[in-house]
Amino acid sequence: MNDDLSAFIVGLPKAELHLHIEGSLEPELMFALAKRNKVAIPFDSVEAVRAAYSFSRLQDFLDIYYAGAEVLRTEQDFYDLADAYFARAAADGVVHAEIFFDPQTHTDRGIPFQVVADGLLAAMRDAEGRHGLSSKLILCFLRHLDEEAAFATLKAAEPWLDRIEGVGLDSSEVGHPPEKFARVFAAAGDLGLKRVAHAGEEGPPDYVWQALDILRIDRLDHGNRSLEDPALVRRLADEGMTLTVCPLSNHKLCVVDDMADHPLDRMLAHGLAATVNSDDPAYFGGYVADNYRAVAAARGLGKAELTRLARNSFTGSFLDERTKAAYLGRLDAFVAAN
Repeated sequence: MNDDLSAFIVGLPKAELHLHIEGSLEPELMFALAKRNKVAIPFDSVEAVRAAYSFSRLQDFLDIYYAGAEVLRTEQDFYDLADAYFARAAADGVVHAEIFFDPQTHTDRGIPFQVVADGLLAAMRDAEGRHGLSSKLILCFLRHLDEEAAFATLKAAEPWLDRIEGVGLDSSEVGHPPEKFARVFAAAGDLGLKRVAHAGEEGPPDYVWQALDILRIDRLDHGNRSLEDPALVRRLADEGMTLTVCPLSNHKLCVVDDMADHPLDRMLAHGLAATVNSDDPAYFGGYVADNYRAVAAARGLGKAELTRLARNSFTGSFLDERTKAAYLGRLDAFVAAN
């Protein structure tokens, strides 16, 4: 990739809509928090942690992901985690981020919901002042747990629902279809929360149909396997459903065997509102600009396609229409100057 296109990618104002904040835990911070909290971890160096990231399946990744979360204990830990992400995102041209968090990962090991939420929300407030980066928070339910556990988490979140934008569904996809969470998603909708769900990453196109028709999602996370079903592709395009695609994650987890085969440009050609995101950047080898660069280089995307992806990130966000228009104006101004 030439330097001009790489600089264009970094400078392009963009939103990130698929980021697991626990998945931004870099090995250096993991070690620092382990030391601060006197938590034993099964690695003796930063290099050993990075070597452990040579997984190729979603479940193998999740096993390491949950082990790494053990070092997160205090409100300051969650603040530091999010603060580090926002600094990297701002350096990549992200001006708005809608971040996932997994409260059950923490409450199940005795960390109060308040510790997690207050630490993240404080970092979000500071990111706006420090970087001019707005953000929203999305609570994800762990799909390998049962729906009653999800209801308990939604109940625990009640004091913070005025600061939580929506609910999502993540963790092990295969064997845990969206329909398993029909009632809790309906309850979340009744509370006025937006609804998103991981579907069609490792799971079949039927999981995407379920997410649309049963969970009544407002945005689709991943959705790669939707391309296997032409009727589903037509529906996603007709409804203007935003897909939060994560190229480096797809490659690392063998959703695509080779980045040269990534379907992002095919999604755009089918009229899908695809976006580019980093998913779990500490584990998958890159933040959002790295994902833009990787897929652009592999699929020969130019400035027009990259601009379309950035535009989709704002139109697919949960920002109010006035703020969307302001960000789109910044995008247009940047493109006109470059």
